Amino acid sequence: MTTLGLDIGSRTIKLVVWKSGAIVLTRKALTSYDPLAVCRELLHDAPTGPLVATGYGRHLVKEYLYCETISEIKAFAVGARVVFPSCRTILDIGGQDTKAISLTEDGRIDKFHMNDKCAAGTGRFLEIMATALGLSLGDFMSEALAAKTSHPINSMCTVFAESEVISTIARGIARPAIARGIHQAIAARAVSLLERVSIADDILFAGGVALNHCMQREIENKLGRKVHAPPDPQIIGALGCSLLAGKKV
Repeated sequence: MTTLGLDIGSRTIKLVVWKSGAIVLTRKALTSYDPLAVCRELLHDAPTGPLVATGYGRHLVKEYLYCETISEIKAFAVGARVVFPSCRTILDIGGQDTKAISLTEDGRIDKFHMNDKCAAGTGRFLEIMATALGLSLGDFMSEALAAKTSHPINSMCTVFAESEVISTIARGIARPAIARGIHQAIAARAVSLLERVSIADDILFAGGVALNHCMQREIENKLGRKVHAPPDPQIIGALGCSLLAGKKV
């Protein structure tokens, strides 16, 4: 049986096609101003089958794509256990929100907390900070990884943090130190959210920010624990949807 999952995030839409116990197709595209059109483009010429959607835009597509919808928490809980069966804690940092989820030994949702009221500590926050430093996201990560020292960033409000970074540059602080300080500030915020759930090994790091190796390192340093990032951390929610498609959700 072929089943499909869509995760319609604020920044990126992800499609996963599941068949015979394996992922057979993944696609991603920027959400843009017309997420429904992007979903249709991703689904164009893809294998057909039952579809489940999650994410910010799930309610928008429900009536147009004739699909079931589930919460992001449920989607990530299911998807995480597929890529990492021993997972007990999930940290998802996406484009506009952060989620911390704890699971029971058999994979059921135990507790969860979300920060979706502002962009602080999210992928969008990283993009704005990188731009303030005159760097691409890749170079931003590389400079932070290579930094021997760090300069603390005190504000996590996007507007104030950007002003603080610009002021710090004007004072002659080295760019790598600022970049690392920003990563450490975001890591501290993420760990604070994790501490509101029951942190247990093993920990899975999901979402687009999990592609940032410096962020993974700083979170590990702050936690004092190993954090596992899958090869494609952006598809966890869509994967969970594809597994639940065709079932009573």
